[in-house]
Amino acid sequence: MIRDPNMMQDLVTQIREFVQDVAIPNEDRVEAEDQIPDDVIAKLRELGSFGWSIPEAYGGLGLTSEELAIAFIEFTQCSVAFRVYGGQNAGIGSECIIRDGTDAQKQHYLPRLATGELIGCLALTEISAGSDATALQTWAEKIDGGYRLNGHKRYITLAPIADLYTVLARTSGERGAKGVTAFLIERGADGMTPSGSTPKMGQEGAPIGEITFEDVFVPDDAVLGGVEGMGFRSVMKALNKQRINLSALSTGPAIRMLDDAIAFAKQRRQFNKAIGEFQLIQAMLAECKVEIEAARALILETARKRDRDEDVTLEVSLCKYYSTEMCGRVADKVVQIFGGEGYVKGTGIERFYRDVRAFRIYEGTSQIHLLNIAKNLLK
Repeated sequence: MIRDPNMMQDLVTQIREFVQDVAIPNEDRVEAEDQIPDDVIAKLRELGSFGWSIPEAYGGLGLTSEELAIAFIEFTQCSVAFRVYGGQNAGIGSECIIRDGTDAQKQHYLPRLATGELIGCLALTEISAGSDATALQTWAEKIDGGYRLNGHKRYITLAPIADLYTVLARTSGERGAKGVTAFLIERGADGMTPSGSTPKMGQEGAPIGEITFEDVFVPDDAVLGGVEGMGFRSVMKALNKQRINLSALSTGPAIRMLDDAIAFAKQRRQFNKAIGEFQLIQAMLAECKVEIEAARALILETARKRDRDEDVTLEVSLCKYYSTEMCGRVADKVVQIFGGEGYVKGTGIERFYRDVRAFRIYEGTSQIHLLNIAKNLLK
């Protein structure tokens, strides 16, 4: 649902100006330094991306699912690192608090998440808990006034630099989701140690890391929503929305890669003519365009259904599976179109090829989403 077309067009214009004037000129710098520079962070705060999905009552824009998808498709037509840092608060960095936080938790955290004063992250994944997210080993023991938390998390996006961690831990011996509680823990808590950045294939400037918890005291008022045993349900609700977001976040890079490939096909000459005149090149460009537009249509229709409060459990898996796989196929074709220039550093195409590979893994692998789709079909 788009509430105000003029507001939305103004926002799209602002995003495009940021992408063209700030993000793209700094892509090589971010990769080389493996961090978002302070001057770029200041521009992100001016753009307001941190608070796009946070309700207006707490200083955000309160974008609908459709509006947020449109914003993310525009925002991600640049290096993936910018959207991870500048967009996480508009997704899993805040969504659990928005959905299930107490009034006090919302008042305390959401305004600072909306401005980017705090960077939030979701600490779910462990060595034994990935696709089987209920297999958590991190344990929170109830004690006077709160909990004593011990355990280890890994592959947590922005863990090395985050300020607020939504941590999932088991609070009872009950198997499955019912014994899992979410805690809101701030950086600097005694006994909580985030690691440095874990070396990875791509997405420089958007660190992932591990978190170790050794007898961390967590007060009762840090339990998300004030209710024990509801953490997993909160996260699943957040991920239902986030998978629409991720689908949009996977479509923006595909659009950028196709635009670069079209420009390259027009200027690169072989056999005395532009390679764009060769039908096999044209076919690859056309296939990319068809897939991008199919993904865009699926994402926006799913977002509209969510805005109408319809059950989109099936549709979010369709979106996440198709859009992330689509982005990988586009990346592969674009490298092929660029040839040697697509494989070496310099054009940025090899960076996109590495960066987008992760999309098919996190927030549910492609295979998990295929299983989800099949289960829903067979109900």
